[in-house]
Amino acid sequence: MDERRWTYLSDMDGVLVKEEHLVPGADEFLAELKSNGIDFLVLTNNSIYTPRDLRARLERTGLDIPEEAIWTSALATAKFLSSQRPNGSAYVIGEAGLTTALHEVGYVLTERDPDYVVLGETRTYSFSAITRAIRLIEGGAKFIATNPDATGPSVEGSMPATGSVAALIEKATGRSPYYVGKPNPLMMRSALRRLGAHSESTLMIGDRMDTDVHSGIEAGLQTILVLTGISTRESAERYPYRPTLVIDSIADLIGRTADPFGEG
Repeated sequence: MDERRWTYLSDMDGVLVKEEHLVPGADEFLAELKSNGIDFLVLTNNSIYTPRDLRARLERTGLDIPEEAIWTSALATAKFLSSQRPNGSAYVIGEAGLTTALHEVGYVLTERDPDYVVLGETRTYSFSAITRAIRLIEGGAKFIATNPDATGPSVEGSMPATGSVAALIEKATGRSPYYVGKPNPLMMRSALRRLGAHSESTLMIGDRMDTDVHSGIEAGLQTILVLTGISTRESAERYPYRPTLVIDSIADLIGRTADPFGEG
């Protein structure tokens, strides 16, 4: 048996919830972590919502996750910018999750000569806002994006997300954004610092090889791929790296959270 005391990082969509419904066993899995005193953070590249919003959304599915156990690309972006340029200024395209996170680290949101243009997720990308972002970047503002996801899900199907709009701005300005969210391992390292955890005893659970497993490996974590979301066993084989473990569902970890890589 592995004597390490594990810390858990888990993606949200595709691992704990799927299309606003609880993944069977996710509630029992989280209850086991709590009862065993195992530290965990739930991660998401979605920058639209604040942790309070996400807590309420998860509660409606039957998951009780405290605000402080939720880590978003918006929070990671705010933390990164605060470390780079404390009390700076930004022109933001995004929703409350991003603007609130930046306000909380002391940033001023402005349309006049900002230090950064920060692009996040929104359901209503505005042509005029994108045009302003392009002109501010041309004028010298640094270009930051919360995450590189090109599309996001909706009831009707795929819709353009941060990565697609970032590509539009990059094409217009010739300036590439710095992406903070997964697969940048910076997202993982900021989560580790939030927990006061070490990479050697932390694992990342995700449903995507290209973001969750990729960033987990680059941050030096053990990785678990679940098959309840995007990646399949077949698609996982196409990548030049492998997760530590592949399981059908988060429910497969119930009863083995203290020793997830043991014999069961």
